[in-house]
Amino acid sequence: MNFVAIDFETANAKRYSACSVALTVVRENKIVDEFYSLINPPTDFHWRNIQVHGIHAADVVNAPTFTDIWGHINSFFDENKLVIAHNAPFDNSVIKSSLDYFGIERPKYLTLDTVKTSKQFFPDFHNHKLDTVCNELNITLDHHHNALDDSQACANILLYQASHFGIQPIKPFVKTAK
Repeated sequence: MNFVAIDFETANAKRYSACSVALTVVRENKIVDEFYSLINPPTDFHWRNIQVHGIHAADVVNAPTFTDIWGHINSFFDENKLVIAHNAPFDNSVIKSSLDYFGIERPKYLTLDTVKTSKQFFPDFHNHKLDTVCNELNITLDHHHNALDDSQACANILLYQASHFGIQPIKPFVKTAK
């Protein structure tokens, strides 16, 4: 399998308030590269978000903006490339909202939500949150809500599913993001 797992953390409820991002690159069923960055969002931080991920406004003062980061990661968002996330509607909405906010054209790319695949393959789990799925599958997740740890865990969930159930049952979950 070849894909990129992505995770964003946001400064507040506004989807264009990304304050960190991570990508975990998988080629031929192996994690081959990772990218992590703090992001200086164009909005204020809300205490609830800080409580979840621990990133404060002071941490991102000298961080690049979303547009700076997009220049480094946009090549992963292509109509023939798969970008996955655990709760992909959230992460895809951060991408869309950020691109819209900064007046950047949205790319078409393939996407898959590992929450949905986990519900299909593991219906007996008491919930399908990232930390629960990782715990049930013995996948390491040291710092939940750290974008890099979360993107690695998401990649490992899909790799686990592919190795235990095969690629064919996963294919129907691939959608086009616009």
